[in-house]
Amino acid sequence: MYLPIIALFFLAFTDCAKKGRPSGGLKDSIPPVIVRSIPENFTTSFDESEIRISFDEYIKLKDVSKELLISPPLKYAPIITPTSVSKQLRIKILDTLKEHTTYSFNFGNSIVDNNEGNIFPNFKYVFSTGTYIDSLTLKGSVADALLAAPQHPSTVMLYEITEEYSDSLIFTEKPSYITTTQGESTNFEFTNLKEGTYQLIALKETTPNYTFQPEQDKIAYYSTPITLPTDSMFELKLFKEIPDFKASRPKLESKNRISIGYKGNGDSLSATIITKMAEGFDYLLLKERNRDTLNLWFKPEITSDSIELVTVNKSIRDTTVIKFRELYADSLQVSALNDKRISVVDSFKLATNTPLLSIDREKITVFDNDTISQQFTVALNSKNNTASISFDKIEEKSYTITTLKGALTDYYGNVNDSIAYKQQVQPASEFATLQLNLENASKFPLLIELVNEKFEVKQSKHLSQNEPIIFKYIKPGKYFVRIIYDDNNNKKWDTGNFLSRTLPERVVYYPTKIELRGNWSWNESFKLD
Repeated sequence: MYLPIIALFFLAFTDCAKKGRPSGGLKDSIPPVIVRSIPENFTTSFDESEIRISFDEYIKLKDVSKELLISPPLKYAPIITPTSVSKQLRIKILDTLKEHTTYSFNFGNSIVDNNEGNIFPNFKYVFSTGTYIDSLTLKGSVADALLAAPQHPSTVMLYEITEEYSDSLIFTEKPSYITTTQGESTNFEFTNLKEGTYQLIALKETTPNYTFQPEQDKIAYYSTPITLPTDSMFELKLFKEIPDFKASRPKLESKNRISIGYKGNGDSLSATIITKMAEGFDYLLLKERNRDTLNLWFKPEITSDSIELVTVNKSIRDTTVIKFRELYADSLQVSALNDKRISVVDSFKLATNTPLLSIDREKITVFDNDTISQQFTVALNSKNNTASISFDKIEEKSYTITTLKGALTDYYGNVNDSIAYKQQVQPASEFATLQLNLENASKFPLLIELVNEKFEVKQSKHLSQNEPIIFKYIKPGKYFVRIIYDDNNNKKWDTGNFLSRTLPERVVYYPTKIELRGNWSWNESFKLD
C-alpha cells in the first residue's frame, strides 16, 4: 500500500519539475502571434483614440522609438505601451486624425517575445478614417550622388501637390506620407497611398524630424511631379547643398591677424579696412588651407583702440568694429607637406602659417646620398601659401633638401631657421599603374577621379575628348574610379539645390572596387551608358 503512494508522489514531483524548460533543450524560435486586435487591423471608418493588440505570449518593445514608422506622420507622438513586459500592446493616439485618410503604423523589428527575443517582424497596423483602405504603392531606390556608399537608413517622403503646396514646405512641414529604405538595402516602398500628384523627396537626416535642415541633412528629389497610380521605379540621388553664405563676426586672432569664418560659398568674400590708417599701413587677404576662413594680415601693428572693417560677398555687405587688445603676433612656422618617402614624380613642398612672400634659391641646397649636388627649380604658390622644390630623382636614392636661414621670407620680413629634410625615393615596383579605356563616351568634358575607400581623391584627369586614362605611381590599396559629367567645365563636381531645381552633376562609378598591389599594371575598359 505504501509503494503506490510513494510512486504517485514521485510522478507528481517529476511532472512539476518538467514545467520549466530543461537546460540544453530546444530553444524557442517562434515569434509572438496576435490573437486579437481592437479595433481589427484594416478597420475603416476609424474613430477610436486607442488601439489594443493582444498576443499569445509576453512581449516587450525594443527600440520602438527608432523602429516605429507612422504614415502619414502625426503631429504628436502616440503613447506606446508596454514599457516593460505584457501580453498586450496599446497605442494611445493623441493627435486629431485627418478625414478620409489611411494610416499605417509599421513597428519594424521592435516587437519581440520576452523569453528569447524572437522578433515579430515588420508588423503593420493599418486603418482608415474613411470608408475604404487606400492601396496604391510606389517603389524606388536611394543612393548618394557622389559616394559609392549606401546611405541607409534614408527617409523617403511624399508631399501631395495641392493648391497649398510650395517647395518651401519641406523646411517646415511634415510630408503627406513617409517610409524608409529597408534595412541594409537602398530600396524603398510606399504602401496604402491614395490617388493624387506628389513631390518625391528623400533625406539623410542627422536629427530625424521629417523636415529638411540644409546645414545638416542630405536631400534628393525627383525632378517632376509623380501622379499615382504608377508602375514606374524611381531613383533618387542624395546630395549635400552648399548652405547659404553666412560670415561669422570678424575676430582679432593675434597682433597682426583678423580672421573671418564663413559658411557656404566664400569665393567672392572680401574685406576692407575703412578706418583711415597711418601712411605705410598695408594688409592682404589670404584664405586658409582646408578651412572656411579668410585671414586679413596687416602691418605694422595697429595702435588705435579699434578699426572698422567691411566684409562683402556678392550682395551681402556688413560693417564690424574690431576692438584691439594685447595679443602675441603670429611667428613664422615652416612645415613639410610630404611624407619622408616619395615617388620620382613628387615635388618637395613646404608650407608656412604666415603669408609667404619670397623664396631665395641661393639659400637652398639639394644633395643625393653620394653628396652630389642636384639641379632644382623653385616655385611659390601665394594662394596656397606653399613653396615647391622640384628636381630629378633616381629610384631608391635618398636626398637631403636644406633650407638655410633666410631661404623663406614672410610678409613681415621674418625668415626661416636653417633645417634639413631627408627624402627617400621609393622604387617604381612599390607602386601600381592603372589604365582605363572608355567605351561609348559621347559627352564631354569628363572628370575622372581615382579615390580611396574614404572617397579621398588621389589622382584625377580632365578629358575634353576620349583618350586612354592613365594613373601612375599609385600606392597599393583599394580604390574606386568615378566619372563626373562636368557640365559647366569647372574641373570639379557640383552639387545640387532643391529650391533652384538644380540637380547634382552626374557621377558614374566603375562597377567594382579595384585592389591594386605594388608592381601591378591594371588595364580595363569602362563601358558608359
